[in-house]
Amino acid sequence: MTTDRTDSMRTPFGFASTTDDVIAGVDLTGRRAVVTGASSGIGIETARALARAGAEVTLAVRRPAAGAEVAAGIRRDTGNDRVSVQPLDLADQDSVRAFTAGWDGPLHILVNNAGIMALPELERTREGWEMQFATNFVGHFALTVGLHRALAAAGGARIVSVGSSGSLFSPVVFEDPHFDFRPYDPLLAYAQSKTAGTLLAVEATRRWAGEGIYANALNPGAIATNLQQHTGGLKSPKERHKTPRQGAATSVLLAASPLLDKVGGRYFDDCNEAPTVFSRPADHSGVAWYALDPAVAERLWDTTLDLIGGGAAAGGR
Repeated sequence: MTTDRTDSMRTPFGFASTTDDVIAGVDLTGRRAVVTGASSGIGIETARALARAGAEVTLAVRRPAAGAEVAAGIRRDTGNDRVSVQPLDLADQDSVRAFTAGWDGPLHILVNNAGIMALPELERTREGWEMQFATNFVGHFALTVGLHRALAAAGGARIVSVGSSGSLFSPVVFEDPHFDFRPYDPLLAYAQSKTAGTLLAVEATRRWAGEGIYANALNPGAIATNLQQHTGGLKSPKERHKTPRQGAATSVLLAASPLLDKVGGRYFDDCNEAPTVFSRPADHSGVAWYALDPAVAERLWDTTLDLIGGGAAAGGR
């Protein structure tokens, strides 16, 4: 069963659209952007497109040396010298705090792109958090709330959460998000982390839209990257595979297109808003109802603030 919103957001773009298509005619001069995980996969193409449109882009990456090579390539390809690299390990809360503390001035675009998938064995952070949930969601949550003031200072900012159709396989299991009691399952751990990222976009919009901050989530589609290193590659039909520039198109659309002005709390697929589903379709299309539920989103926000020791001082109001 699926439900389309009566105000469902439609655009001229679709499955085959590329970053070049969605960024055409967009001028981001004077805008500042952060893209996490921008040293590989669709993160590179997201950063490249934003830089090509004139934005000042910071690649927030776990491996700064690799990021420096990517940044040099983007500067060369786009002619935009305002592309830099900053270290960020999303699984390390000290690293996240160092990044946010070191940020100066407004931030117009935050793309929460980095991610890990289907770790074959249960791995934990030093806090004891399950690694996929800690990296894909908690780290991005801490980054987002830590940059709240910078986003508010922009006078109009966007947050983009890169999700996955994998979220159709699990809601956030509040009673045991870190697999302390239930048997560890690599794909279910990945699924709940991606559901959580979409809920972040829902609640960030509710809390911060009055400050001009809007957040949306997306499924980039099936793109062959190192994300699938533990799954043996893509399993989807070949006709559904995308190039990295096609895969990054929806991220760039949500980050930069004037079509998304003051639009938030939604989930997109193939550059258009996805229908809400109440059971998992065979083709894994749409977004699960629990990933957009406002009550669940508020509960997750408050729970995660407590987890990281945040509160209002961290931008959690």
